[in-house]
Amino acid sequence: MSTICIIGGKLQGFEVTYLAHKAGINVVLVDRREQPLIRSMVDSFHCFDIIREPEKLRRICEEVDAIIPVNENLRTIEFLRSIKKELACPVLFDFDAYYVSMDKKRSKDYFRSLGIPAPADKPEKPPYFVKPPCESSSIGTSIIYEDRELEGLDPSMLIEEYVKGDVVSLEVIGDGRNFAVVKETLIHIDATYDCHMVTPMEKYAEFRKICYELAKNLSLRGIMDVEAIDSPMGLKVLEIDARFPSQTPTVVYHSTGINLVELLMQAFSEGVTEIENTVVENYCIYEHLLVNNGQLEPVGEHVLSQGDEYVQFHIGEGLEIFESRGKGKNSVFTLISVGDDLPEAEKMRHKGMELITGHFQMNPEGE
Repeated sequence: MSTICIIGGKLQGFEVTYLAHKAGINVVLVDRREQPLIRSMVDSFHCFDIIREPEKLRRICEEVDAIIPVNENLRTIEFLRSIKKELACPVLFDFDAYYVSMDKKRSKDYFRSLGIPAPADKPEKPPYFVKPPCESSSIGTSIIYEDRELEGLDPSMLIEEYVKGDVVSLEVIGDGRNFAVVKETLIHIDATYDCHMVTPMEKYAEFRKICYELAKNLSLRGIMDVEAIDSPMGLKVLEIDARFPSQTPTVVYHSTGINLVELLMQAFSEGVTEIENTVVENYCIYEHLLVNNGQLEPVGEHVLSQGDEYVQFHIGEGLEIFESRGKGKNSVFTLISVGDDLPEAEKMRHKGMELITGHFQMNPEGE
């Protein structure tokens, strides 16, 4: 049986752990925090700071098949880059691509160099979409409708045109020469511009071509996530992230059977082959729900990481539920509902919601 080591115990780490276990791969977690969020989900946990105690990481590498960094701490990423050649197993990460993707200004320059459509910078009139240069996902983003709201804005913030439309996502995995564009997903956004639900999409040829070009021109050896707005004016690429994403890989797995952890490991061994299209074999609804006064409310992914522990709540055919819980905090649940088609997946989804509400009716304190 294969074993991988992940560096980081939050939601990216959960995604890798979930998919690794589906493939029969054991997971060793390394995190400097004593109680990382996903500690109960992994096969073993080592608490130490790899920068301060690199010899411990070296010993672990002698017992595992690969390392996957699943955090966005720049010092940690840079340290892994500095010692990767000294480790007994490969680090499944493209450090050069991450350097481009971690900075949204740098990414926009890259898009322009390839003629990739993206939201315009510093538009003449509102509404504006404002986001920090180096945070992932929706952290720190906002829509500004009046010029006066720009006063006092941090000068490092990016100011773009606000483009309406669906948010779509695609993962691509490369071995440096070949690039497998995997499966399109639809990102459902809440009022805080965070993702609360992911569902699969049919083939989007233009988007697939863009993702391939972005990966090819980076000579990608690793995984990269591409997000775009499908607007009335056409596709506008929002960002790239050259690290293992959360949420979307699970939808890819359940809707197509493709396991991105396995594919990533393959990229660093025998290589990958290009995928022209991935057929939706099943329908998967992946969502987060907050329990508030006995009612379920959609909530963005970032709320999950505010919990103290992420645990399995229910597992069954076509339905898996995980709970993020903590003292003095409302529970947040992740529902993974799968069916042959949308109606069947919706049936599983409603079953899951009934399980959660029934549990809290029997245990009003959430015990």
